[in-house]
Amino acid sequence: MQSIINYFIGLPFWELLAVGLSIAYVVLVARNNSWCWPAAFISTLIFTVIFYDVSLLMESLLSVYYMAMALYGWYRWQNSDVLTANNQMPVCTWPILKHIKLITFLTILSLLLGWYMDNYTHADYAYLDTFTTVFAVSTTYLVTIKLLENWLYWFVINTVSVFLYLQKGLEPTAVLGSFNILMCIIGFINWSKLYKVEQAETASRVLKPERATTQ
Repeated sequence: MQSIINYFIGLPFWELLAVGLSIAYVVLVARNNSWCWPAAFISTLIFTVIFYDVSLLMESLLSVYYMAMALYGWYRWQNSDVLTANNQMPVCTWPILKHIKLITFLTILSLLLGWYMDNYTHADYAYLDTFTTVFAVSTTYLVTIKLLENWLYWFVINTVSVFLYLQKGLEPTAVLGSFNILMCIIGFINWSKLYKVEQAETASRVLKPERATTQ
């Protein structure tokens, strides 16, 4: 037990803080709580510096984007044109063809950018690093619009990211990635239930005026 305590005491404070805030973000977004966005902003600010320091350049750039999207996500969730019965932005879904088009485009873009990073920068694991970056950029936006399938994208992204973090000696961040994989499953289940409830509420509101008219 003492060796475990000593291990955690020896970990970098800022990385631990960023990990803790990232955990708070994932838990809050899975619970459909808009306070996830302030937690995301602070954690990604810290990760921007950490990733740059270990030469994961695309991950560092991605964290800057996350900060901007945290601000946008907070605004979007608070100012939706369509609201549920609980005055919240509703969960939405996309048809499979739209996902296929998006995945194809992002894969091609990842390969092109990965080639550039591999040949013209000192980035490590250039293709994998770029893959997680490109897909995470798109998937973060999918969270801001509350797309149900965003959790499936994050499941794959986090799985690859855990490998990268372990290779670079970022054990606490790798633990966070593993936790995020579990939260992807929980988040998808929670949002699926929420989506069904919201769809039922929408159908109920549509039926009520029709019944009133017939009466």
